[in-house]
This record gives sequence, structure tokens and C-alpha cells, in this order.
Amino acid sequence: MEYGRLPGIDKPISRLVQGTVMIQSSRLEASFKLLDDIFALGCTTFDTAHVYGNGDNERTVGQWVRERGLRDKIVMIGKGAHHNADRRRVTPFDITADIHDSLARFQFDYIDLYILHRDDPSVPVGPIIETLNEHRAAGRIHAFGGSNWTHTRVQEAHEYAAAHGLHSFTVSSPNFSLAEQVQEPWENCVSISGPANAAAREWYAQAKIPLFTWSSLAGGFFSGRFRRDNLDSFTEYLDKLCVTSYCYEANFQRLDRVKQVAEENGLSIPQVALAYVLNQPLDIYALVGCQSGEEFAANIAAMQTRIPAETLDWLDLRV
Repeated sequence: MEYGRLPGIDKPISRLVQGTVMIQSSRLEASFKLLDDIFALGCTTFDTAHVYGNGDNERTVGQWVRERGLRDKIVMIGKGAHHNADRRRVTPFDITADIHDSLARFQFDYIDLYILHRDDPSVPVGPIIETLNEHRAAGRIHAFGGSNWTHTRVQEAHEYAAAHGLHSFTVSSPNFSLAEQVQEPWENCVSISGPANAAAREWYAQAKIPLFTWSSLAGGFFSGRFRRDNLDSFTEYLDKLCVTSYCYEANFQRLDRVKQVAEENGLSIPQVALAYVLNQPLDIYALVGCQSGEEFAANIAAMQTRIPAETLDWLDLRV
């Protein structure tokens, strides 16, 4: 495992971050085994969200951490202020309510890294930054950032924080994978993948902001299950979402090249796709949703795979 550090967090942060959306109290034994196996492989960082399982996710992950006595070793990512069917929720009130909800569900005194799950560009950044600083000063969160915020909005947050002597976003969490996200899978998603988002990637490279990138395998597109000739056979919700978001000719051309590199190097298709993300000239922590320890171990091997810059360009159809 490789690790990094973030200001405000005094623990090593694993470059592979395990998502926990599949963790459920109704599957407690299997959920705990998955978390045990992945922690044993060196993962210290786990991603949760206020909206996952209507709170069951945070309660169950918190129970695992407490029963195993791991709070001083685990970097917990909490996400909140997600919109709902009735209104947009990136407001000081909702941020505060969600933080208190999450702490109560975890039964923790603090959340290591708190990330706003969505943005609302119609809302000024000032009150948002001020609210997050208040919770940081109170010790409820140790660092914070935004998921699905554009780089221009992150820049606005930095400028406001600098002008008012406040802490700004420590991290940003957009989508990023080799596959271009042609259609957003969910409303208000932000991606930095593909040629259209080159400027965003360059901005992050210059600003040196750590990126906690989600959906590195493009919603399963790089699982090897999706082909040009079988797209109408998928019926499950997430599979159909992958079809509408990623299953386009340019991405299939990228997939063809991934297969070639995989065969030449004795790797799997998912390993090459993940290695593409982790070999970028960016400070990346990749969020993964492994269903087994074996799958996580394969991702560690991908993390340790070095891909030359010219091969990265070739995989992305730039040459």
C-alpha cells in the first residue's frame, strides 16, 4: 500500500480508499469480514456518506470501527449536504445538521475528512466556508473538501478563505477515469475525465490539490462485461446507468487499447484502467468499491504498476 498525508489529519491516508456503500447491518457478518480483510491489506481510509442506506451505512461502519478498536488508525471520510427530492441542501443549516447526524450515527467525536457530497453553484461560497471552519475549530471535523465541485468553484472557495484568513478545501472529489463520462450518471455530478476537461486537470496539477476520485472503473465499464454487441442485455439499475453514461464508441476504443496493454503485461482490464488513473501527474487517492479482499489486493497490484506517459496518452486516444 502507498500512503499520503493531508494537513489536519495525523494519520497515513491510503492511496486506495475503500467505499462502503455495500456495508449494511442486515449483512453484518459479511460486511465486517469485508472491512477486516481490506484493513488487513493496508487500507486505512474508508469513504461513507450521510445518504447511504438512510444512515445504516454510517451506523454499521461506526460499529465496526468501535468493536475493532480502530478509531486511532482509521481515516474516516464522511460526506453530507446531498440534495434530496425536495430541495438543494448545500446550506449552513444542512451542513451542520448532517455533521451532527453523522457523528451520532458513527458514535465518534470527530470525522477525519468531511466532504460536501454535492455543490449548489447558486449559493455563495462564503457562508459554506465559514460554516465548515466553525466545525473544524470545534473539532468535529479535521479537514474538509467538496465532491462534485467544479475547479472554478473550488478556486472561489480558496479565494474567499484566503481573503478572510480561513481554512479552505483540503481536497476535491470529482469523477475521474480513462472513460469519458458522456452523460452524468446522477444529477449534479462533476467529472474531470476526457478531452473536454483537460483544463480542470491542469488546474488541479498547478494548484496541487489532492483528488479523491470516484468511479475509477467508470461504473463497471472496465469490468470487461460491457461490449458493443450486448448493451441491450443489461437490466440491473447500475448496469443500465453504465450503458447510458460510458458505453460510447470512443470509450470502446479506449477499452480495446486497455485489453491490449493488459494482455501484454499480464494484468486484468480493471487493473490497467485503475493504473491509468493512479499514474496521472496528479495527487490522486482512488475511491474503489471492492466486494472482496482478493479484489482489493488486485487493486494494490494495479497501484504498484507503472505506465509510461506515452502509453497513458495512447490509452486515452491522444496519439
